[in-house]
Amino acid sequence: MAPPELLVRPSAILVPVDGSHASLQAVALACEFGRKHKSKVFAVHVIEVKRTLPLDAEIEGEETRGDEILSRAERVAKDQGYSLDGEILHAREAGPAIVDDAIERGVELIVMGMEYPQRFGEFELGRVVQYVLRAAPCEVWVCRHQPQE
Repeated sequence: MAPPELLVRPSAILVPVDGSHASLQAVALACEFGRKHKSKVFAVHVIEVKRTLPLDAEIEGEETRGDEILSRAERVAKDQGYSLDGEILHAREAGPAIVDDAIERGVELIVMGMEYPQRFGEFELGRVVQYVLRAAPCEVWVCRHQPQE
């Protein structure tokens, strides 16, 4: 029996990055998949800005941290023999910012990495992943990092 056909052959892939090992694994996966399908890969880091501040407020250390995270994502892509475009977004909430960016860029696939979160001993997706899964107009892949023993 032949394997099933992939649902998507994206021309553009979006990878939200937060600096976690899981998000960098998602970058590697997106680049590997993107290379096979000649897809453009975009990485975004979202700085969540409190409602008491203007959206364009400079939050001490966050811009530098975002630049470092995007640099790591670019190194992962380079190690995969691929390149990506990175951008820092300022938003009230990361989930809607990711979905809006995906719509604006016209991506057909979002690849998200997530650690193995536990709350009260139970596995939990987290608010950003839940929002993107619910609201994204394209295919979403969630890559869960292996839990620590």
